[in-house]
Amino acid sequence: MKRLLLAAFTALALPAAAQDRPELRIAVEAGPTSLDPHYASLITNIAFARHVFQPLAEQDDRQVLRPAIARSWRVVDDTTWELELDPNARFADGRPVTFEDIAFTIARAGDVPNSPSSFRYATRPVAAVESVGPHTVRLRTNGPFPLLLNQLALVMIVPKREGLTTAAFNDGSAMIGSGPYRLVSWQPGQPVRYARNDAFAGPPPAFATVEFRPIANAGARVAALQAGDVDLIEIIPPDQFTRLKADARFATAESPSNRLIFLTLDSGREDSPHVRAPEGAPLRNPLRDARVRRALSIAINREALVSRVLQGQAIAAGDLGPQGYFGTSPDLTPPRFDLEGARRLLAEAGYPRGFAVQVNGPNDRYVNDEQVVQAIAQMWTRAGLQASVEVKPRGVWLTEAAQLRYSVNLAGFSPNPEVLGMLETQVHSWDTTIGLGTANRGRFGNAEIDAIIQRARTTMDNAERERLTQEATRRALRDETALIPLYFQVNTWAMRRGVTYEARTDEMTLAFSARRAP
Repeated sequence: MKRLLLAAFTALALPAAAQDRPELRIAVEAGPTSLDPHYASLITNIAFARHVFQPLAEQDDRQVLRPAIARSWRVVDDTTWELELDPNARFADGRPVTFEDIAFTIARAGDVPNSPSSFRYATRPVAAVESVGPHTVRLRTNGPFPLLLNQLALVMIVPKREGLTTAAFNDGSAMIGSGPYRLVSWQPGQPVRYARNDAFAGPPPAFATVEFRPIANAGARVAALQAGDVDLIEIIPPDQFTRLKADARFATAESPSNRLIFLTLDSGREDSPHVRAPEGAPLRNPLRDARVRRALSIAINREALVSRVLQGQAIAAGDLGPQGYFGTSPDLTPPRFDLEGARRLLAEAGYPRGFAVQVNGPNDRYVNDEQVVQAIAQMWTRAGLQASVEVKPRGVWLTEAAQLRYSVNLAGFSPNPEVLGMLETQVHSWDTTIGLGTANRGRFGNAEIDAIIQRARTTMDNAERERLTQEATRRALRDETALIPLYFQVNTWAMRRGVTYEARTDEMTLAFSARRAP
């Protein structure tokens, strides 16, 4: 692919010297898979899209909604939301953001051809988009949907354009947004370069030009920072983060993540691909028994994972969201490590000699993920299982996990922005007709829990929705061990002195969250 240069912005282009040395150079783990903001509902893609585009309402560093294109909103009734648009919102070419752009975006975002992870979950509830004034829009939903604006906060508004394609975004011709930056250049696997968008209605970002460099290896990112090749990096290995924190040449930022790292358990199939009797003979899947699932959970020493394997860069989990997240329960603390209790439960379930099981996971997706998988297998071996390990690069791992080729799998997920998001995708029975359980790769299913989740997701009253969320979570984790929560990651950034960064719970690395140090 030829290097992408945005001819449409020739008049606004930066001098060559400025493009050669951006004011802010950021090293990230991965670049976008596409510049189309609706192509894939992936944190990385969304983070890049937020530089050029804006949603109706955006999430701050703690995922609390704040104005963006919509400067205010209200719930008219259970199925009607009214939004007042910012009259100053402009696309980079000077056109105002209008009702037509919003209606076009909501129609397009969930229907992009060949999307590997669609935004349909966010746009499906919208039955109609109506204009009720020069700057007033109403969204009518096909039922009560309390998380509508939170989910639409990940859907970027684009100008209405007939025949708009993903290719048009990737070649730069459609990269016209209302966000704080405009695109200068990009090609897959290469740096993404931005320049400040002078038409942006909000406060201008601190840095006029930015370059994002994809550096997959965490050690290489640290080396780039230490060498002065970049100014800001993300996702630092625990041992190196400690050293950078103590080095006067650098500053650091960290925040608990809303991403839960957990184990999925194949509780849906009679025969599971990586479960066998101790001597290797076929075995009816023991993971279908809640007692076995509970035994596996309490056989894991979460505190050891956090303190030793992750060197303190995580928080042990007993709930589906971090403490204080909407829908969490104070009593859902991390299960107590109980090796003898695990052995008793296995014997009670009919497996006094244990069984053979393979633990799968990635080796390049989460912090120290391969070491975590190895540690869990060792803990289970102490409980009487014959536990083996297989880890793979993220691309292969993601594909095989989606194909249900694993019995036990290390996974991660960030609910947005309530625990309910975790229940809907990971715990509810897999049901494509209503779009729930879409990431339930253990195929856990419980009709009573499903009913509670469905009631919660249509309850506009916050207190009642929280109560229902807590009830569903307690049943899923305490009674059924639908999945095994392990820990919440801690998000980390490091930067040269002279730069600060606003740490975020959602893991996004955003150039406009960086500032010049006072």
